[in-house]
Amino acid sequence: MSADEIKKIVREKYGQLARQASSCCQPGNQSCCGDISAKEISKSIGYSESQMAGVPDEANLGLGCGNPTAIASLVEGETVLDLGSGAGFDCFLAANKVGAKGRVIGVDMTPEMISRARENSRKNGYGNVEFRLGELENLPLADGIVDVAISNCVINLVPDKKRVFSELYRVLKPGGRFIISDIVLTRPLPEQIKQSILAYVGCVAGAILKDDYLAVIRQTGFDEVEIAAEKEYDVQFLEAEFPGEKIPAATKTALADFGGGVLSMTVKGVKPK
Repeated sequence: MSADEIKKIVREKYGQLARQASSCCQPGNQSCCGDISAKEISKSIGYSESQMAGVPDEANLGLGCGNPTAIASLVEGETVLDLGSGAGFDCFLAANKVGAKGRVIGVDMTPEMISRARENSRKNGYGNVEFRLGELENLPLADGIVDVAISNCVINLVPDKKRVFSELYRVLKPGGRFIISDIVLTRPLPEQIKQSILAYVGCVAGAILKDDYLAVIRQTGFDEVEIAAEKEYDVQFLEAEFPGEKIPAATKTALADFGGGVLSMTVKGVKPK
C-alpha cells in the first residue's frame, strides 16, 4: 500500500471508532471495546483508577499501549502537545496537571475524533485544552512553543516516522522534552501480518524494529534518549479495539507464532538547549 492509501484506511477506521464511541462509551457502559472494556484495557497498560475517574468517560476509547502522562512530570503552566490525541483522554489528564495557567494542544488527523474531543472538552469545561485537525508529519503549530510532547500508540501508524520526529523537534522549545508510548518490534514481521489491514490499524503491521525506532529519534537530534518502560504487547487487543471485525485465522496463527516479537515501549528524550 502507498502512504496515501495507508492514511486513508487509518482515517476511515478511527473515524468509525469515534462514531461508535458516541453510542457505546457512556458512563457505566462496559461494552465499548467488545468483550474487553476501554477501562480494562487502560488499566492493563498502566492507568490508575484515579486517573480514569478524573477525566470524562467518553474520552477513554482504550486505544493506547502505555501511559506517557504518568512519567511526564508535568508541572503547572507548561504547554503540552499530544500527537494523535483521539477523543482527548491523555489531553485531559495533562490538563489536570498543568492547570489553568498551562495549555494542552491535541493534534489528530481524523475529523470525527477531533469533533468528539472538542465536544468532550466543551461538556466538561476544559478551558485550557484545544484540538487541531492535522497530520503528525505537518504539525499545525509554530516553531518552539511546546514544553512537553506526549503520544500514545500513534506514531507506528504513520508511514514517515522520520518526518514525525523532525516536526516534533521543530515545535519543541530548546530544552523541551517528549515522552512517547508506542509499538515496536524485536524482529521483522512475517508477510501474513504485514498484509493485514486490521494488524496495521491495530498498531502492529506499521511498527518498525525497536533499534530502528530509537535510531530515528537520535538521528533527529534529540539528547538523553532512554527507554522508560517496556513490556510485551498483548495482541488480543487488536479485535477488542475494533469490535465487529475479526482477524482471519491464518493471521491469528501468524500473530501467535510471533509471540514476544511485539513490544509496548515508552521512550523519552530532550531537545538540546
